[in-house]
Amino acid sequence: MKRKFSYSMKEMNIRLLEMGRPIRKYIAISTAASIVGALAHMGLMGFGTLWLLAAAGLCDGLIRYGVLTGLCAVLIAGCRYLEGVFSHLGAYGILAKMRVHLFDAIDRISPAYMIGKETGDIMNIAVADIETLEFFFAHTIGPMFTVVLLPVTTVILAWCVNPLYAGVLIPIYIMISVILPLVALKAGRGIGMKYRERLGILKSKILESVYSIRDIQIFGAGARRMEEVSDANQQVNKASLGLTIHRQTIASFPNFFVYLARILILVCAGVLASRGINHPVGTIAISFAATASLSSTFSLTFVVTSLLETYGAAERMFQIEDAVPETKEPEHPVSCGEIETIEFKDVTFAYPNTDKNILEHFNYVIKKGDRIGIAGESGAGKSTILRLLLRFYAPSEGNIFINGIPLEQISFEELHKRIAFLEQDTYLFDATIAENIRIGKPEATMDQVRDAAKRAGIADFIETLPDGYDTDMGQMSARLSGGERQRIGIARVLLRDPDICLMDEPSSALDALHEKELLHTLQTAYAGKTLMLISHRGSTLTGCSRILNVSPQP
Repeated sequence: MKRKFSYSMKEMNIRLLEMGRPIRKYIAISTAASIVGALAHMGLMGFGTLWLLAAAGLCDGLIRYGVLTGLCAVLIAGCRYLEGVFSHLGAYGILAKMRVHLFDAIDRISPAYMIGKETGDIMNIAVADIETLEFFFAHTIGPMFTVVLLPVTTVILAWCVNPLYAGVLIPIYIMISVILPLVALKAGRGIGMKYRERLGILKSKILESVYSIRDIQIFGAGARRMEEVSDANQQVNKASLGLTIHRQTIASFPNFFVYLARILILVCAGVLASRGINHPVGTIAISFAATASLSSTFSLTFVVTSLLETYGAAERMFQIEDAVPETKEPEHPVSCGEIETIEFKDVTFAYPNTDKNILEHFNYVIKKGDRIGIAGESGAGKSTILRLLLRFYAPSEGNIFINGIPLEQISFEELHKRIAFLEQDTYLFDATIAENIRIGKPEATMDQVRDAAKRAGIADFIETLPDGYDTDMGQMSARLSGGERQRIGIARVLLRDPDICLMDEPSSALDALHEKELLHTLQTAYAGKTLMLISHRGSTLTGCSRILNVSPQP
């Protein structure tokens, strides 16, 4: 039977607690402060009641109870401070580590995992969802201890006054502390997950709209885009309404049992009085102490309802962390040396969760210095050939060889050193032009950066900028043409100096003039190197020595 959720609540609790090991000292201090503070709250109510009774002459100990009441008040203030400070110190520290750990997981399973994923949703998981987990570390562990300790303490005190009081309180505590929280978590588990998923979709839509605002305005697509964002927003509101209804429904039941407990204590007092057993002072003290403990226990309801969203966020994060990469680093990597030949031998491939083969029994040999143009219809498998060569995926059948060595025996580090991949849209980071070019080779000197820019045909343009190579791309990126962005990408490749360069639709955003300039750059700056070039344009492939036509599978 297929599980409704990827992880049970028990699995997530264990895993989150395990992740919290580095901050266990902070958690221990905040939990101890929470327990002492909750007991002090009970003491304030109980000793305060006895103080008032002593002042009325109904019992002894006016000074004693007054001092104890004041001490409890001080403890409440001090413990609340310590609980808040240490719980958040620990929580925010572990959240920072979780973000780094999540990025490591994304890096491990990418780029195959990211193909087809909404970038905005992944960002939402990395930022907002992880931020939601702060509630578990800062506001859950302490209340879980107090929800056990306070009822036990109250029941013991009630038993000391009269077992009848303990007998009526025990079922109330079991209902509020055990049954209702479990029912609330089980009934609302899917609501929290749905809310986090829909919120991720909304944020992805908004992020995408901000990035593409220029195209939206140019093509007059604002109204349609606004409708899509509005629809996503309505879905978030519906999920939020579900959370609110669940929260208020669950919160109403403890109120009933809290008032029921007070009534039952009075009923017990009446029953005992009818039998000639009078404990007026004890009855009043137990009544106030039970009220204090029930109020603290009642807060568990709000903890539970907040945990629904926390569990939804945790599950989305764990799904990324536990995702299995399509390809793995070889246990005993073999160095291939400079790439002389590449051979696709009887390669068959279908993307995960699909039944249709993109490539079937594909065979092709590439030799050093070849300039291969790859043409074909959309979906025929042109980009798939490059992704298989880069080991984004592994063939379903057949093998790929580099210099006669099976591709899966070559380390990712060497593969990425020997093969460069330039996509149709070169991404520019919020850094200087020099730093953007240096991504291809972080240790490169400034002279090497300038030489790569010159060979890529972008040096003259850079020199015209006020800050030259120190120009910040965060300010300039939107003002660069497609050709200028491509040339910066080519400069990265040239700086890295790989054996092979793979290019996917490099001229798709260029006009005829800039396409001609790009091809000239490739002919001069990349002469003697192996090149594999995908394009729908026949003009882009004119300088290729061979054309590989890829046909879609039936």
